Amino acid sequence: MIPPLPGREAAWDLVCAHTASPGLRRHMLAVEAAMRHCARLRGEDEALWGCVGLLHDFDYEAHPEGHPLTGEPLLAAAGWPLPVRRAILSHAENSGVPRQSPLELGLHACDEITGLIVATALVRPDRDLRQVTVTSVMKKWRNPAFAAGVDREEMARAADAFGVPLEAHVGEVLAAMQAVAEDLGLAGA
Repeated sequence: MIPPLPGREAAWDLVCAHTASPGLRRHMLAVEAAMRHCARLRGEDEALWGCVGLLHDFDYEAHPEGHPLTGEPLLAAAGWPLPVRRAILSHAENSGVPRQSPLELGLHACDEITGLIVATALVRPDRDLRQVTVTSVMKKWRNPAFAAGVDREEMARAADAFGVPLEAHVGEVLAAMQAVAEDLGLAGA
């Protein structure tokens, strides 16, 4: 049983206190939306999954080399329970925390794919995420020159470990992000 969470407002306050970059904040909002959507589809706790998605990179801007290890004691001090902290630690290879729970596997699967979806929206003339399709994301996926720094093999492994075929996972994450396109600054030019 997971103890009560400090809540979404507390999570957002922590993000804002440690992250000035609008782009990084939008990334965390995208992962929050994807995690909530995935939790809903799987009958999991949407509030828990959403808070993990929202908080997962809160310390990255201030401590990119130590992330997420640097943020873990801050989360503990703010009252975030161990399952939240463990999931956030598990999303980074440098933490040494293996991904085991659906929550941990979900965060890993939702994190990087949001970046590819955002990049796909940004190359559209209208910058409207709501007009992006799974087909267009998969077309960009197959073009290694597009978003060349994206580790496609790692994203495919993450979706597989989460138990979802890659294209279906792209569809789930895309739908979640489209629902919050305005918050992500991707509701059209």
